[in-house]
Amino acid sequence: MNPQSYIQTLTSAVEQLSEASSYTGLCHNHRQGQPLPSAEQLTRIVNLARAILFPGYFGNSTVNAQTVTYHIGVNVEQLYHLLVNQIQAGLAFDLSEDSGDAETLCEQARLLGAQFIARLPEMRRTLATDVEAAYNGDPAATNYGEVICCYPAIRAISNYRIAHELLTLGVPLIPRIITEMAHSETGIDIHPGASIGHHFTIDHGTGVVIGETCIIGNNVKLYQGVTLGAKSFPLDEDGNPIKGIPRHPILEDDVIVYSNATILGRITIGRGATVGGNIWVTEDVPAGERIVQRRG
Repeated sequence: MNPQSYIQTLTSAVEQLSEASSYTGLCHNHRQGQPLPSAEQLTRIVNLARAILFPGYFGNSTVNAQTVTYHIGVNVEQLYHLLVNQIQAGLAFDLSEDSGDAETLCEQARLLGAQFIARLPEMRRTLATDVEAAYNGDPAATNYGEVICCYPAIRAISNYRIAHELLTLGVPLIPRIITEMAHSETGIDIHPGASIGHHFTIDHGTGVVIGETCIIGNNVKLYQGVTLGAKSFPLDEDGNPIKGIPRHPILEDDVIVYSNATILGRITIGRGATVGGNIWVTEDVPAGERIVQRRG
């Protein structure tokens, strides 16, 4: 192929790729001066939040009782400024091109950033119960530090709790990015819209899926490969999936679900029930019930 043919080939590809019909729904039209949220900056945000929530385990490992206030103060200040920038980008993404000026979005982002920071103490208290549940639920765990440092569930659950708080504050896009970061890191997929109580743990964790409208009570334990999913997707009169309706399971307090169980639809697994491994559940399970595979 001669040089002129290469140029013609490239030019033809550019022309085809630039046709509006080819990128409808695939191209994001940026608002002036408002880029998309940055995956790199959101990674920094998650790392800073983990360093604040688990000082000495994430971030600076030399933190001690004498320096913890200084380190947390520095990290909170950095976290706040990064959050404001990224929240503003998320808000801009969620608006039409002619909605809201930059200063209005920035002020809204400052408020949301401050509200998120205010929720960190309660988030730490809840995460402490998750660490306790992981430690008490695993005979191989030697101490809390090992659980925090090594267990993928703690990384995934901390990302989820960060993302869930941002979502409840009304921050768009960013919560989903943060939970997908944990999904990539750990193989655990928790939608930020799920509601999860305290003392929650996932043993091993790989392959766990928790859907958007799941409600999980307190002291619940899941094993690897568990799916809490939707059974079907109701369609509107035009044949499009209806969004925002409850479609995932409810797990009440003290439920245990063993590996590779699949629980689908808006059903309730009653308090204290146990769901055995490798089974398919599409109906309510009474409180205290123990369901396992039937022997052939």
